[in-house]
Amino acid sequence: MAKPDENGATPMLNQYFDICAKHPGYIVFYRAGDFYEMFFEDAKTVSQALGLALTKRGTYKGEPVPMCGVPFHSYEPYLSRLIKLGFKVAICEQMEDPSEAKKRGSNAIVKREVVRLVTAGTLTEDNLLDARRNNFVVCLANINDSLGISWLDLSTGDFFTEEIASSSSSELKSRLSSTLTMVNPSEIIVADRYIANPRHYDMLTDYKHILSVLPQARFNFDNALKRMLELYQVQTLEVFGDFSKAEISAAGVLIDYVENTQKGLAPSIRKPIRMTRSQVMEMDAATRINLEILESNSKISKSSLLNVIDCTVSGAGARMLRSRIAAPLTDIDEINKRLNVIEFFIGEPIMRGKIKNLLSSMCDIERILSRLQLQRATPIDMQNLTATLLILSKFRNTVYGRLESMLKSLPQEIEEIVERVETFGDLTYKLLKAFDQNADLPASTRAGGFIASGYSLSLDSLRELKENGHTMITELQQKYVKETGISGLKIKYNNLIGYFVEVPLKHGEEMIKFPDFVHRQALVNALRYTTAELSEIENKIRSSSEKALNLELELFNELANEVKNSSKQLLSTAKALAEFDVGVAMAQLAVEKKYCRPVVDNSLDFEITKGRHPVVETTLFEETGGSFVGNDCNLKGNKDNIWLITGPNMAGKSTFMRQNALIAVMAQTGIYVPAEKAHIGVVSKLFSRIGASDDLARGRSTFMVEMVETSSILNRADDRSLVILDEIGRGTATFDGLSIAWAVIEHLFEINRCRVLFATHYHELTTLAEKIDKLSLHCMKIKEFNDEIIFLHEIIDGAADRSYGIHVAKLAGMPAIVIKRAQSVLSMLEREHQNVSFKDHTDELPLFSSLKKEEDTGFQNKAVAALKDINPDNLSPREALDELYKLKEMLKC
Repeated sequence: MAKPDENGATPMLNQYFDICAKHPGYIVFYRAGDFYEMFFEDAKTVSQALGLALTKRGTYKGEPVPMCGVPFHSYEPYLSRLIKLGFKVAICEQMEDPSEAKKRGSNAIVKREVVRLVTAGTLTEDNLLDARRNNFVVCLANINDSLGISWLDLSTGDFFTEEIASSSSSELKSRLSSTLTMVNPSEIIVADRYIANPRHYDMLTDYKHILSVLPQARFNFDNALKRMLELYQVQTLEVFGDFSKAEISAAGVLIDYVENTQKGLAPSIRKPIRMTRSQVMEMDAATRINLEILESNSKISKSSLLNVIDCTVSGAGARMLRSRIAAPLTDIDEINKRLNVIEFFIGEPIMRGKIKNLLSSMCDIERILSRLQLQRATPIDMQNLTATLLILSKFRNTVYGRLESMLKSLPQEIEEIVERVETFGDLTYKLLKAFDQNADLPASTRAGGFIASGYSLSLDSLRELKENGHTMITELQQKYVKETGISGLKIKYNNLIGYFVEVPLKHGEEMIKFPDFVHRQALVNALRYTTAELSEIENKIRSSSEKALNLELELFNELANEVKNSSKQLLSTAKALAEFDVGVAMAQLAVEKKYCRPVVDNSLDFEITKGRHPVVETTLFEETGGSFVGNDCNLKGNKDNIWLITGPNMAGKSTFMRQNALIAVMAQTGIYVPAEKAHIGVVSKLFSRIGASDDLARGRSTFMVEMVETSSILNRADDRSLVILDEIGRGTATFDGLSIAWAVIEHLFEINRCRVLFATHYHELTTLAEKIDKLSLHCMKIKEFNDEIIFLHEIIDGAADRSYGIHVAKLAGMPAIVIKRAQSVLSMLEREHQNVSFKDHTDELPLFSSLKKEEDTGFQNKAVAALKDINPDNLSPREALDELYKLKEMLKC
């Protein structure tokens, strides 16, 4: 047995120390027999995180060694939980059979190596991933004033880059936040030197829990370029696009990181796609959160736009729809191509149904290919892939057969997609022979028995030999019973000593008569023997089992390689199937919910007829069976491009503004929209500032957050932007807030010149309509009845005369005494300011204080003059009282 060193560490423990030292920051799953073991601090951490029993094994430096473990055959659930908790795991495997180690001597230990580094951004297993969303790992690389961003989904091979070149810190922060919110990464790789800068670290504060920090030396441009060229076997990356140095650095470092985590295995990665600002509608993080495009801000899972519209039936289709809705296009031709696909399927309900059924039966080709490349595919993966390949020919026949029967041809957009769906006849036939579609295959290749009978004669022979061996054992037992006359004689098997002959203890004397039986073990109630004949059969069985398993693994790898040889065509087919899924699903959505095809062009118009909020409409119908009140919105780039909306809370101002923003997102995603008609001039940037939120972690109040987000809008919006602003300035004193709101509107009109929906309770702002010719007034229609208000959720021309805040407070259940007092205070304030007019003060901010001061000063001057003319000594009591009333009238009191 191996002796411990002076600290009490055995060779195995020293091996563990060495592996841990090479992988700092990772919890090491150290394979020991049927378990992955963890020791010391790793054991304490994992036992606490997963609720596992913490045990002890041996001593080190005089102290017991803490230990815990998870079963090798079912470790995935434990691994998944650790990754979700933010840990990283190094999988350390035994690289040889323990018997091989014993041959090297008593002190030899089993060779072990880390075969995989598991991080949140490098997962590939289905049971560790959400099938309906991508799992991106992001890398940031800074060169001079440019920030390169690359992101990769290892489970599908999707690979993108972007460059942010900005001299402005605020713009850099805003654009980085916009990209990261769009990508929604699971992990971000960044250089230690980059985040050492407090300004840079502040930009990543929201993502600090998923940062993987690497040494700056890893971010070498030359090495990154070399990595990329080697990966794609090209002489220059210009064949893929005009990438900047920062983008190449980010992409190369990301590839290096991924290959390092996979320990040399090369994943299947598509050619990089370069994203530019002009390709997609720009939305900052606040806008995405406010509009709840991908995720809900509440616990109601269905309250996001994506959840409401997503009726795809495949994981790949769901991922494609998610990526499209996260990055709406600005290219009109591409938008219309997507809309043409949907329009075609709207007119083909029979084909829609058939395609949906076929797609729902297919596997996730992209993710199976990724696991094949990384040698993690299972027999079930191959069985599912085979079933999918069988369906492909039916799929093409469904599309073409339907149209041929109608003597119709496919639109160009559909033709281009269906041509990418290949059938893989020879590969399908081979896989079908190898993997029985009706068999219950194992989830791992370790067990064997997954290659179908008849596929390999050699494998069938080995299996027959194995089965015959068991028959031979049975026959041998019958022979020994007959020879010895001991009916209780049995031939048994266990993992320690293999096959053996066992007889009851009372027959020990009789067994001496049979010298061919060699004694092996004596138990309390039995004696165990072996024979040369039994050993020979055992060797045949063991040999045939091992050879059969090894041959199965060889055949599996051969078939996997054949699939990998067709990976390019398979990935293209997978993308085409995803496009069909999105097209069919969005057509079904349009039909069921009566959505219309939007007209998207290069104008600056924004005309919506009877627009509806897709999420509110769905929720309203599901909960009450009610219908949504549609509203028009007509913004013109050259006139009437600012709508100032007033009206009470709860009347629907925020819903109206959000629905128009979401209609723009849906239209430029290339899907139908909830309206009777929609004409949208391409929106290059969408900004939304709605609702109240704080950022106490950074010391920001609600009002500060509001001002930061509004500042970002004013600094970045252009004439192609759509801006949604709600209650700007309400987080501070009345006059301050009114002044800010006034100035913001003027800036949007004079500088940004964008399309704006601006909701406010500052009714004083309505006087801006006389100064700004492109501003029009609109309000939410209500009905008053018996001192109550009824919200009609309809927007009309004009301005609301008041905000009805006390009515809303009453609806909310405010105590009656508070409501009564509020009404009293409101009456007093209204009387105090009833004579104040703003119509003559549109060239400057009409603050209450300044106007009141001007009026008070005029009244006081008249009163003082009148008072000087009065001689009190000459007045009778009656005359004095009359003069007093005159002065009171002059002072308006």
